[in-house]
Amino acid sequence: MAVRGQRALIVTTGRSRGSLAALRALSEAGWYVGVGIPETKGMVTTSKWCRHRHLIPRPRGDAEEFVAALAEAVAIGEYDVVFGGGDDTVAALAAARDRIPARVAHPPIDRVIAALDKIELATRARAVGLAAPRTEVATEATLSRWVGPVVVKCRSHFAPGQHHEYRIEARRYPNAERGANRVRRIRDAGLVPTLQQVVDGQLGAIIGVMHDGRLLGRVQQAASALWPVPNGVSSRAETIPVDEDLAGRAEALLAGLGWEGLVELQFLTPPGCAAHLIDLNGRFYGSMALANEAGANLADAWARQALGLPLPPLSDAQIGVRFAWTAGDLRRAFAERRGGLLGDVRTTFGWARQATASSVWDRHDVRPALHLLLAAVIGRTTHPFDAARPRQPGAAVPAPNDQPS
Repeated sequence: MAVRGQRALIVTTGRSRGSLAALRALSEAGWYVGVGIPETKGMVTTSKWCRHRHLIPRPRGDAEEFVAALAEAVAIGEYDVVFGGGDDTVAALAAARDRIPARVAHPPIDRVIAALDKIELATRARAVGLAAPRTEVATEATLSRWVGPVVVKCRSHFAPGQHHEYRIEARRYPNAERGANRVRRIRDAGLVPTLQQVVDGQLGAIIGVMHDGRLLGRVQQAASALWPVPNGVSSRAETIPVDEDLAGRAEALLAGLGWEGLVELQFLTPPGCAAHLIDLNGRFYGSMALANEAGANLADAWARQALGLPLPPLSDAQIGVRFAWTAGDLRRAFAERRGGLLGDVRTTFGWARQATASSVWDRHDVRPALHLLLAAVIGRTTHPFDAARPRQPGAAVPAPNDQPS
């Protein structure tokens, strides 16, 4: 049953593919959806489903500017529920939930911090029988004794009072010495660097909405191509049967965290070995269009849960549904050249033709794809984190498709 009269605000960045998928899914279910971004323009806000665009800065420093702009946007749009599109925004919303005049969809801040903490997450995973790569805080001592290849990453992409504008992504190095500069960069940004054991395997995920201690609307997917390589995100993925043992342990992990709402648990599975948990995303994620196509409307279910509304039936996803992030897969093809460049490019377009879930392209909502294409052609693509602070944070900017409520 469609929701009528309910309003949702997604606070994100202009190029968030996961937020675009959620915007479309919520709108399909009858929600009136606004989008808050720190840029004056963005791919997400060109969607015909974006009813209002609000200028909301990223949560930096004491986050007072972020909270003030958000409160103003909620008042202007009369939103009932608010979602964050990135780890920093999720944490800031959870921390300021008592100061935001709308329901925050994310769990309380202590649960969010525990989920974002790579070391805490690995410890909790092992406690319920899940494999997880060895992860240690990067100190001079750990750097000196580390043997073999290593992944350098932030312990968490959020820290109270953080000022840096960019998300510092994980990077793999042949040894700890080669990763020392990355460690220093993370530390200089005010975050905690970690060293993580390299796990070579297929990227996969288990997704669903955690509700009353159960994971509902389960989607399990496996990636056959990534960008960037070798440890990026899915540029090709397909739904597979749910591994009941893995899903049961994942559910136990989430119950122990006290998690409620949408979750994507990412795993790397080496050949013949157990799946290793590497990340928890409690937000809209890059390949979310696959879940939308293969199963229940998880964004709608999460929004209903946040407002205490009855949830629709949530069954497991259909098997064999394919997802394509074609722009990312083309970049991967130029880098990997599986079977030669022309052959790899040909398979990229072949996969895209067979995929019913696309990262950006939607024939019923073409403007986001055209926006990215035009930006690429004229060479003026704005990085999602290169945002100029708006002069009037929170103000609603009429989107091209604004309609009367």
